[in-house]
Amino acid sequence: MDQAEEGARIGAALSGWLGRLTFTDQTDDEVTVLLIDSVAAWAKAQGWRVYRRAASVMPLPPPYEHRHSIVDVGCARPDGAPVVVEVDHSDRRRSVDKLRLEAAAGRIALWLRWGERRFDPPPAPITMVPFRVTSRPDAPQGSGRRYSRLPATDRPPPAHLAGEVELGEQVDLFPDPR
Repeated sequence: MDQAEEGARIGAALSGWLGRLTFTDQTDDEVTVLLIDSVAAWAKAQGWRVYRRAASVMPLPPPYEHRHSIVDVGCARPDGAPVVVEVDHSDRRRSVDKLRLEAAAGRIALWLRWGERRFDPPPAPITMVPFRVTSRPDAPQGSGRRYSRLPATDRPPPAHLAGEVELGEQVDLFPDPR
């Protein structure tokens, strides 16, 4: 399996894990921390070693070129290439550059993008893991936004009454199923 296929497989597994995640009225920073925590929990559930704020292969710009950037989550797998995950709300060119370098170094590069809008796909072999949320203005403070991800409701429609109902007849719209 090549790097892009492995990235797609791992990205789909992470997306499935995150599909259960719900929250209400969180700030940008709170959502990002929640997603990083969820990625770390998912990776631990896979039996991988997890490193938050792991060192990246990408050097920082001058005057800090002797230091390296970080990735939000780095994972060491006993049975394959390391996995790195960057979590972003915005479309940061630096994240793409960093993940390209990580992929060139042999790592599986995942870009967890969260927000309301459609995301442009990154260049291969970076795998995007989209995470959709809704938002509203932060009314009390008047600055920023609050983000939510509510559970998907998949409830069956209510049972319809069999036959006609006479005017004035009492009908139990929510009968006890027992």
